[in-house]
Amino acid sequence: MTEAEDREVDETVASTTPAELKQRIDSGENVFILDARSESDFEEWHIDGENVDVVNYPYFELLDEIPEDLHEQLPDDRRITVLCAKGGSSELVADNLEDAGYDVDHLERGMKGWARIYEYQELDVDVDATVAQYRRPSSGCLAYLVASDGEAAVVDPLRAFTDEYEQDARALGADIVYALDTHIHADHISGVRDLATETDATAVLPAAAAERGVDYDLAYETVTDGDTLSVGDVEIETIATPGHTTGMTAYKVGDVLFTGDGLFTESVARPDLEDPEAAKDAARTLYESLQEQILPLPDETVVAPAHFSDAATPNDDGTYTAELGDLVERMDALTMDEDEFVEFIVSDMPPQPANYEDIIATNLGQQSPDDEEAFELELGPNNCAASEEAMTN
Repeated sequence: MTEAEDREVDETVASTTPAELKQRIDSGENVFILDARSESDFEEWHIDGENVDVVNYPYFELLDEIPEDLHEQLPDDRRITVLCAKGGSSELVADNLEDAGYDVDHLERGMKGWARIYEYQELDVDVDATVAQYRRPSSGCLAYLVASDGEAAVVDPLRAFTDEYEQDARALGADIVYALDTHIHADHISGVRDLATETDATAVLPAAAAERGVDYDLAYETVTDGDTLSVGDVEIETIATPGHTTGMTAYKVGDVLFTGDGLFTESVARPDLEDPEAAKDAARTLYESLQEQILPLPDETVVAPAHFSDAATPNDDGTYTAELGDLVERMDALTMDEDEFVEFIVSDMPPQPANYEDIIATNLGQQSPDDEEAFELELGPNNCAASEEAMTN
């Protein structure tokens, strides 16, 4: 290495990986983030947490020098992590901050790198199978792996992480035999078709979901209320729970209920993503599904949803599940009468997920983005709950 090259390396600003930043946040460290994206991008989606301080200041205002009003917001006794969309602009901003005397690094690959974090945690449940939850912190998407006696099923897989499901099933000595969606998702690109293609698993959709105009280039099976699928030594029971969509379906394995977007640990589903004009009617359908299909189940039923929001509180192991009886006690929406429920649900719904119409069209098989385009489409929060705030007491 020449002297000039050595000097260039020495002057390169420090970087941190998305996994390292996530570990710092999870460990309770007081993290300070300078988000150098535009204000609109920041408002739509950013890293947050009880121990995270974040300041948004667009990078194009930081190219020449650090404005005085930003100096007043930056700590001089803590590390500052700068991030942007893809990692390039943040490195330049971090370099300028370092020249100004700050302890600083920048996030490799920016928010696109953050969106690649995917976490696996086995659930402590009384089921004759390994049941694992996958968490995508960037969007709040949850998926599940059920493995028993050499066979496995994946519920609500994401296209971007197909390889991880295969690897984890293989580590458990299982072959994936089913790839199931609870409904036509509006916030992420489904991995059902890719997983079925790569593993020879059977793709499974609720019949009512397929009736929305599914046009896949591979064979798939449909299920209706009461149908069962065998995976090793366990049965997956199908429970129709329309409301969020006409095809919304829960899957039950032992005491674990994969509720999709019908019921979350902090809220219930929004009813407007399939047909905004029919939101009130869908809310009534959701009420019936909750009252007739889900709430009669035993209190110890473990609700395992397809999403979590910033308002959700994780369990001690980082997972997002809750016993049904506990949710009934803490979520007033589950004990309202029908008219009160409907008005409550439609009164203050959050913004619709970004690109949701294109995502729905892709998940119906009507559009065919490549892997990178698909990944770009689903960046951002899920917004599938009826409220941005927790409905739980």
